[in-house]
Amino acid sequence: MTINVFIRHCLGDTLDGLRDGLSHFSGPSRAAVLFAMTQDAPIYIFDPQHLLADHEPRLKELFIENSEWRSRPPLERDSLKFSHLVPEKNLQMTGLISYGGRSGAVYYQMWFTEHHPEMCSIGPTERWLEHAAWRFSHDMATESNLYTGISGGFLREYATHAVRDEVVDRMNFLLGWDTRLRIYPILDAILEISRTREEGAWPRGELVFVEPQALSCIPFLAHFSPSEQPTMENIKHVRKLLAAVEHSGLKLVSDGYCVAGIATDRLPAFTITADFRGGHGFLRVVGDTVCSFSDGTYQSTTRRANLVHLEESLLETDLDAETSHAIFKIMATLVHQAEDQKHGATLVLDLEPAAIAISGQSFDRPLDLREPDILNLAKSLLKVDGALHIGADLKLHAFACLLDGRTIPSENRARGARYNSALRFTAEHDKVIVVVVSSDRPVSVIQAGIEVSAACQWKPVSHHVQAPVRLECWVDRKGD
Repeated sequence: MTINVFIRHCLGDTLDGLRDGLSHFSGPSRAAVLFAMTQDAPIYIFDPQHLLADHEPRLKELFIENSEWRSRPPLERDSLKFSHLVPEKNLQMTGLISYGGRSGAVYYQMWFTEHHPEMCSIGPTERWLEHAAWRFSHDMATESNLYTGISGGFLREYATHAVRDEVVDRMNFLLGWDTRLRIYPILDAILEISRTREEGAWPRGELVFVEPQALSCIPFLAHFSPSEQPTMENIKHVRKLLAAVEHSGLKLVSDGYCVAGIATDRLPAFTITADFRGGHGFLRVVGDTVCSFSDGTYQSTTRRANLVHLEESLLETDLDAETSHAIFKIMATLVHQAEDQKHGATLVLDLEPAAIAISGQSFDRPLDLREPDILNLAKSLLKVDGALHIGADLKLHAFACLLDGRTIPSENRARGARYNSALRFTAEHDKVIVVVVSSDRPVSVIQAGIEVSAACQWKPVSHHVQAPVRLECWVDRKGD
């Protein structure tokens, strides 16, 4: 079967919408798909941004050297024309999330995207890939002259739907299908509360949703009379009540319709929790974090810095494994402290045998950061303007340090003085690594005048530029 213009157009629109939506949800993301239209048709790959590069041996093993994936009989096209897919299991490929299925319109398809290390959960992304597969099957079951062209646009805006689908899947698995919790209104209310200030303050505290019939089993500390229970649509009232559980360990409890009262941790087995933490928060289902939320949107991020580049830089030094691990733990603790407190900070990791001289507030003797009290002191000193100077000896040598250096080409005027000073300073000191924490959350690891942690911004590629190719040709071409 040839890949005609209509198939190419549907694939391109779906892939463009998928990767655009995932990029907003998880950061810069690519997407790719493997598919075979019929049981005896060739299997094709469509990977415009080379997501599957370096996975050629595994794909060859699964789909070319092995024909097991072709062993299932095709589904009836007429009877299952617009139905959901029969799912295929995740291929468990390193660094990738995958989801696929079979339908009457497309014999086999498997969609892929990147597994970002700072994801709360891969569940919503899997639901996103599942819907991409369903949209493609639906489009292929539709005659070209009836094609609506909405798949790409819908996938771009799928974040809340993906979170809802993941929550519903978990809820149905744990409670069964007979449940009265309405997830869309709950998700909408969480976002509305998250951006509602009370006397200038962002919301903090936990709002827990339980099944209505479970309310009678909760030992409330304070149970509101039925006539006085605020509805979830009354966002401002709910936001005011949330202040009552802020920093208390208590929970505001709702059945999805009204706020029933205030309780402790003794809650039913199934709960959906919105954990508000000021400008952001986390959504949990029975204790498992599904996603985070901020700025009126759901996101996959844990909102913790991914310090893998710092870890890799330390592995390339002459430090022994024990010292390297201890330095990483200290640096990670300080970075997360600055993130949690939402203030900027600069950490200078000096790997010279004898600490270099940096202008700043020094001590009569360096302070050992392996001591808990000294580490807590360092957390407080992060708030002082200037950098912390940390040596390879695991000691704090100075704080409020000023970093200087000559201008270099890699400076970025879109970033602040803290960032560009770190670029200049590390360009002149080979054995220095600087970690810059910005007040708006990005964390940069800088070495030798270069941000080694810079995310690769994948440029969009028009689907008209590339076309699906047969997998065996793609594997052979990549192997050359």
